[in-house]
Amino acid sequence: MTKRHIVGMALALALLGQTSTAQILIGQTAGFTGLVAAGVNETTDGAKLYIDAVNAKGGIGGQKIELISVDDKFDPKLAAENAQKLIVERNVAALFLNRGTPHTEAIIPLLDKYGVPLIAPSTGAMILHQPVKKHVFNVRATYQREAEKAIQHLTTIGINRIGILQTDDSFGADSVQGALRGLDKAQLKPLFVEKLDRAKPDIERLAARVAQEQPQAVIFIASGNTVVAGIKAIRAAGSSAQVVTLSNNASGGFVKQLGEQARGVIVSQVFPQSISYGLVKEAQDMARAKGITEVSPAMLEGFAAAKVLVEALRRTGGKPSRERIQAALEGLSKFDIGGLEVNFGPQDHSGLDFADLSIITADGRFRR
Repeated sequence: MTKRHIVGMALALALLGQTSTAQILIGQTAGFTGLVAAGVNETTDGAKLYIDAVNAKGGIGGQKIELISVDDKFDPKLAAENAQKLIVERNVAALFLNRGTPHTEAIIPLLDKYGVPLIAPSTGAMILHQPVKKHVFNVRATYQREAEKAIQHLTTIGINRIGILQTDDSFGADSVQGALRGLDKAQLKPLFVEKLDRAKPDIERLAARVAQEQPQAVIFIASGNTVVAGIKAIRAAGSSAQVVTLSNNASGGFVKQLGEQARGVIVSQVFPQSISYGLVKEAQDMARAKGITEVSPAMLEGFAAAKVLVEALRRTGGKPSRERIQAALEGLSKFDIGGLEVNFGPQDHSGLDFADLSIITADGRFRR
C-alpha cells in the first residue's frame, strides 16, 4: 500500500470519526444563579438525566446532543443577550428550557427573526399559549390553571378569607388572573392583593399586611427566594395562614431553603408525582441508576421536556435543522411521554394541561 493510500485512508477515517461524533447543539439560558437557581438547576438535572441516557445509546442517528447552558441570573435583558449569542455565534438548532415569563418574552423576537424553535420554556404564562407563538412549544400547563385550581381547593374546604401576594411583573399579572377567576367562581373577592417588586421585594411590608388582614390563606405568586423570605417573615409576624404557591417553586432546593417553615405549604404541580405514571417511574429508575435517590417535581419537568426535545429531533430524519425541528414539533400529536399525551399543532402549542396540588410533608417531600 502506497503512502498516498495510507494518507487517504487516514483522512477518510478522520472524516468518518467526525461524522459519528457530530453534535446537535441545543441552547439554554436560565437563572443558574439568583432568585430561581435551586429550581433551574434541578430542572436542568432532570433534562440531562434523559439526554445523557439517549447519548449513551448513540444519540440521534449517531449524533450526540450537547446542551449548552448559560446563566442569565434571572435577568430578562441578559436572557435575551444569551439567546442572541447562542443563536448567532453557537448556531444552536433550538433553544430549550429557559426560565421566566419576562425572560421568554424578551427572547421571542429572536426566535421569530432567526426561525428558532423554543422547546419547554419553564413558565406557565398564558401569553405563551394564547395567541399561539409560532416558535414557542410549551410542555406544561398554564399558571392560570394552577392558581384557579388552588383557589378551588381552598374554597372547597371552607376557606374564604384569601389574600394574594403577587410579584409585580408579567408573570404575576398573568398568574393572578387564574386566582381571581377562581375567587369569582366561588363568589368571593380577595381579602387583599399585595404587589411586590420582582428585583427588590419589600418583605417587611408584605408580612405586616398579612398580619393586619389575618387571612385564612394566602396564595403567593412569586419566585424562589422571594417566596422563601416571605413565608419566613409571615410566620415571624405571627400568621398561621395556609400558604399556597405555584409550580415554579416545586423544587427540593425550595424546600431546603424554607427549612422548618416548609411543612404544610401547598405547591401546585404540573406533572404527576405517582409512580403509577410511566413518566415518573422511568425518571426514578434512571435517577437511581445514577445514585440519585429523589426525583423532585422540578427534575420531572426537565425530564419530560427532554423527552419532547428528543422525539422532535428523532422525527427530523437525521437532519435536525431549525426548520425540520419546527415542522416535527408542529406534527407531534398524541405523543405519550408516560401516562400523559403531548399534543401540538400549527394552532396549538400548549402540549399539556395537567395540574394538581401537593403539600410539603414534615420530611420535606411533596405529597398529593
